[in-house]
Amino acid sequence: MTQYAMVIDLKKCVGCGACALACKTENNTALRHAGQAHNFADFQHETSGKFPKTKYMTRPVLCNHCSNAPCVKACPVTPKAMFKTKDGITMHNDERCIGCRACQEACPYSKMDVKIGETSVISYTGDEGAPHDPFFTNKTEVIPGCTSSGAELAGKTDMPPHRTKYDHPDYKDVRRSNITEKCIFCEHRVKKGQEPYCVASCPARARIFGDISDPNSEVAQLVKKYKGTVLKPEKGTKPNVFYIRSYNAR
Repeated sequence: MTQYAMVIDLKKCVGCGACALACKTENNTALRHAGQAHNFADFQHETSGKFPKTKYMTRPVLCNHCSNAPCVKACPVTPKAMFKTKDGITMHNDERCIGCRACQEACPYSKMDVKIGETSVISYTGDEGAPHDPFFTNKTEVIPGCTSSGAELAGKTDMPPHRTKYDHPDYKDVRRSNITEKCIFCEHRVKKGQEPYCVASCPARARIFGDISDPNSEVAQLVKKYKGTVLKPEKGTKPNVFYIRSYNAR
């Protein structure tokens, strides 16, 4: 059976943030909510060693679409709001979600790490119908008669903030309030034969997406060639996001 997976090549990734911006554009996520980062595509930054022998790493993170997903097990509703699709994507149904955040608590990848910080792998929604920060619609000038407002500035660009509209049976393009949400591998694109938007937008092609159950697929070949690793393998979640090579490799 198909098992969709993503490979992230850390030697190619320079932490430019194109994937995160692409994800926010495609999925209409808020810039921040309740003072917390709100990203389906997030990053961990880590510096190790002692000067002058130090190493720096930027590691992109997202929902790992685990084959043994704790978030699915923790979801208390029936039928489950967090569930697995037949092709291995960990999916979230908006209408069944009651906002209890049990999935978020169960996910070992949403927890605080003292060294590299918390990641928003599973997030809690912002306001319904507000896909972008209020800055872009705010008509108030910071300095009256001197500076422009956010709305005026957005109106002068070639492509002001917009809402990417798509149809999905489980997931609205802008989620309602008080539910959890996360990366779904852009399933609305995948089912049309397109790549997740973070993959399509990476200028270095550091992200590769495909069916890892097919030994001839690019993702399977890369994981085999470079002995791909996953985050927190000791948790037994069997992630389907793999990392290959190293940012510091020469």
